[in-house]
Amino acid sequence: MTEVDHRCAVLGKPIAHSLSPVLHNAAYRALGLDSWSYGRHEVGETELEDFLESLDSIWAGLSLTMPLKKTIQPYGVPCNAWAKELKVANTAVFDWSGANDKNAAIPAIRLYNTDVKGIELAFEHSYRARGMRMDSGQDGEAVIIGNGNTATSALAACTEMPHIGHVTVVARHPDKNEALEPLAESHMGVGSISIVAMDHAVNLLSHADVVINTIPGLAADPIAEAFASAGIVTNGTLLDVVYDPRPTKLMQAWRSCGGTAIGGEEMLLYQAMIQVWLMTGIWDNDPPTEPTSHQKVEALEHAMRSALKEAL
Repeated sequence: MTEVDHRCAVLGKPIAHSLSPVLHNAAYRALGLDSWSYGRHEVGETELEDFLESLDSIWAGLSLTMPLKKTIQPYGVPCNAWAKELKVANTAVFDWSGANDKNAAIPAIRLYNTDVKGIELAFEHSYRARGMRMDSGQDGEAVIIGNGNTATSALAACTEMPHIGHVTVVARHPDKNEALEPLAESHMGVGSISIVAMDHAVNLLSHADVVINTIPGLAADPIAEAFASAGIVTNGTLLDVVYDPRPTKLMQAWRSCGGTAIGGEEMLLYQAMIQVWLMTGIWDNDPPTEPTSHQKVEALEHAMRSALKEAL
């Protein structure tokens, strides 16, 4: 048995459901990194600093899920564009040769946001599979369900889609996330975003080219039931970041009305691919100085996708 000399893990609370170990360990096998191992640890906000202090130089990086994507901020330096702008990071890469400004017992940490690119790539893959393109007309409409941290990354992804010109956020508490409006307007222009109450959801979904559901668990089930019973026909594309249960009721309703639905495992796959490149040092940054060859990207995606399908 190969001795482990590089360790990574996903942190969060709860964390038992995470599929990240399936994806990362499959990637290590595909890359021939036999001495690398990836696990999961249940760590909450008040426990993060103690966990970081407990690590040694065998640790290469961490994936961060709720509620740690903002909690990690004081311990690291944002290093890609969306980590800097959103101040939300799902990826930590350790530099044991450097010092941590906050705590001398912790190494230097580079922070990245790969969630935004994960959402973009999930849509791009779906469009390619259907022979479609994201034309740069900017006349498309996107709807984001929810306005928490994941919605912020979803909005950032929408600003990168050349066919989207306006985004509507539907939420139980529309005033909760004050960062959404300036984010949209800084990238898409004044008037490019509306934030409304949840009772507008069904009507808005019927006209949307892109929908991203960011609310967890079964919270979107009432929207799914109302949408299905309204007899609406759609040809839009839905990404539901939830992947348990799979498919969600919202995905089932969307498909029954003629739309294309993508499960959250697609976003998970693509954000994890970028994490693997960063944590293993194959990428020196995001974006990398030397882009990875198309063949290597395809091979890694195939290995990770196969492992994910088997796990699901």
